Amino acid sequence: MKKLFAHQLSHVIVTTEQMSKIEKTMFEAGMPVAALMEKAATRVAFRFEQLYPVVRRVGVLVGPGHNGGDALVTARELYLRGYQVLIYAANDPTTKDLTSQHSQYAKYLALTFTESIESLLSVEVIIDGLFGYGLNRVITGALAELIHRVNQANLPIISIDLPSGIQGDTGATLGVAIKATRTICLGLWKPAHFQDQAIEALGEIERIDLGIPPETVWREKPSRQIMTETIASSYFPLPRSPLTHKYQQGHLLLICGSRRYAGSAILTALGARATGVGMLSIAVPASLKSLLISHIPEALVIECQETENGAIANLPPLVSDLSQYNTIACGPGLTLEACGIIPGILESDRPLIIDADGLNNLAQLNMVPLLSQRKAITVLTPHLGEFKRLFPQINEPNLDRMQSVRMAAVASGAIVLFKGARTVISDSSGTLWCLPYSTPALARGGSGDVLTGILGGLVAQTTSTDLTGVVATGAWWHAKAAVVAAKKRTELGVDPMTLAESLLEVVPKIT
Repeated sequence: MKKLFAHQLSHVIVTTEQMSKIEKTMFEAGMPVAALMEKAATRVAFRFEQLYPVVRRVGVLVGPGHNGGDALVTARELYLRGYQVLIYAANDPTTKDLTSQHSQYAKYLALTFTESIESLLSVEVIIDGLFGYGLNRVITGALAELIHRVNQANLPIISIDLPSGIQGDTGATLGVAIKATRTICLGLWKPAHFQDQAIEALGEIERIDLGIPPETVWREKPSRQIMTETIASSYFPLPRSPLTHKYQQGHLLLICGSRRYAGSAILTALGARATGVGMLSIAVPASLKSLLISHIPEALVIECQETENGAIANLPPLVSDLSQYNTIACGPGLTLEACGIIPGILESDRPLIIDADGLNNLAQLNMVPLLSQRKAITVLTPHLGEFKRLFPQINEPNLDRMQSVRMAAVASGAIVLFKGARTVISDSSGTLWCLPYSTPALARGGSGDVLTGILGGLVAQTTSTDLTGVVATGAWWHAKAAVVAAKKRTELGVDPMTLAESLLEVVPKIT
């Protein structure tokens, strides 16, 4: 049997229920709770030293649970390394025995405790250990006031595992929450680390390994994971044989653009071009043909009959047989006038990526329930507004994006890529991928068009049967290129042309 190693857990996300079961299994197997707490806190203290080598005065917030115990051991370790530590402990009759013991020992060592918020806020950095991933009640009263005061103090805050007040699965704020500068995840990622609504509270996120046995984790069958460069490389097109030719490297058909949104067709094509797809065909309104040829001269540009307002009215005989393509990507810049072409495209037996006005037309025609009847996979790439139009039965989808995207995938039988600050991707089997980062530089018109082209190009070339992983790889590549471009330009917004050009700078290394 192949041996599993702890580093293989770096991309795994577990729910709070799964995390609780994993810890219970470890403790029942003989791992002392105190030993795990010592390991976690010692590593947090070591990381704190790396982050703040010249800081001397540290405030530590201690809650009643084991997260408070982690904070107390961290405080002790920093004190023994020469830091001036000031502890503010919540007065709570439900305090865990182990946490009480660590509090008693801290007092024996003469660490300073305070009940004054003003005194606490005289420090240089605060470590937050009030509540961990198990919090499910609203914070009120004195603790709520404490958190408000700490947030207003404009001090760096390091939260242990999760900012206090953040629900571990949904990322919701339970009344009030610490707004951390940095969150140090303990052992395994939790869903809240990748929920849009928790981002402002989390600050920068990082994970420290606690040596949790991989077998114990896999026993809980975690189905959520983050996409990393290493994983993306396994889904990326393989190096080409010297004997290959263009038709062996995928043939992608793009159906996009209108007189009003001519640029959408160009940007989608640029995204596809960056993937190295062997053949690229682009169906656009007849009036756009010369424009597309001037920007993408290698593509086969197919002119379509257009409406009075310059939208695609129908697809010409040249593309009537959609089986000649490996993949079809449809939607950017179409406008709602192009709704007549959607039913015919859905009848194809090719993988289909639908974005932008393709999604809006799909919702307008009420054809989402028909997607599960297609002979090939469908990929939907909605942002929040499009998601609500496609899946009106899913209430408040942004409140738990992971749960919402899974529900949408089941309802449609499609792979759903739910765009956001933390993009999430799910298929109907329940497999879920999450992007670990993004950039506000992507909040610019045309960025999504580039992504549609990327997805089309990768799916057209892939030999993998795991198209969900391929789609997540495309989303990772798109986000990574944006991060790189933003560092060179500005996070005020990277234009999509620059974004497309940056794609080739961040191609994952094929392993």
